[in-house]
Amino acid sequence: MTVEVLREADVMGEAAQILLQHLSPAKAARFWASWHTGQGDYLKWRDEVFVHQSIDQLYEQILVHQQQMADSSGVGP
Repeated sequence: MTVEVLREADVMGEAAQILLQHLSPAKAARFWASWHTGQGDYLKWRDEVFVHQSIDQLYEQILVHQQQMADSSGVGP
């Protein structure tokens, strides 16, 4: 079993697109500014967001997502 590891730039580019789809440009800019200055507690956020999920569950979600992306792009895993 293999897991596709994306380049950091690819992940950041996709995240930027998602933010701009769901937030106004001003809110997205504020988010990026605070993210880069290190404000906030990532570990606290992570624990709150994923409180009811195990690593195994997250791994399965990643596999399903990758398969869906491959199916929609016509490219196999």
